[in-house]
Amino acid sequence: MNKIIISVFVLATMLLAQNFEYVGTVGCKMCHNKDATGAQFSKWESSTHANAFETLKSDQAAKIVQEKGIDTHAWETPQCVKCHTTGFENGGYEIKDESFWSFDPNDKAAKKSVKTMSGLQAVGCEACHGPGSKYKSKKTMVAIFNGEIDGTTVGLINPGEDTCKKCHNENSPTFKSFVFDEYWDKIAHPIP
Repeated sequence: MNKIIISVFVLATMLLAQNFEYVGTVGCKMCHNKDATGAQFSKWESSTHANAFETLKSDQAAKIVQEKGIDTHAWETPQCVKCHTTGFENGGYEIKDESFWSFDPNDKAAKKSVKTMSGLQAVGCEACHGPGSKYKSKKTMVAIFNGEIDGTTVGLINPGEDTCKKCHNENSPTFKSFVFDEYWDKIAHPIP
């Protein structure tokens, strides 16, 4: 048992030391949108996860924050944003003020930053699979698929029930129940 705990600790330390960065869901689209490879992007795009951030702008979300005595909009509230975005408080999505979104279109760095942040405004691929900066290339993904690289060494997470339950739990004000196998089937998007 101690060996397992030490191994998990060493792996977690290695992964944190790698400086994996979020690239945004659009970065996954190029390779994961074709029928031949499973069309994962289009499956995600039609899911509730893809619209998770937008639900924070609904009347129901406004009512929830008001009932909880919160003075900010749901989309500006950390308790809400943590489960409706990708990577919040872990190097991913950050709550930004209006000035961030109004940038000089000639400023390429600002444009890229806004595009990446926009790509994290949902429960995107990296919310479940980990930051993609080190595994996003086709060469790396092919090597992982062929067993030549262990995906965890480049930040790729194989999600499971614990991943889902980080958000689908009693802390959510809209939680009713969560039956992992039932919901897993709804979001399945395997590589053929």
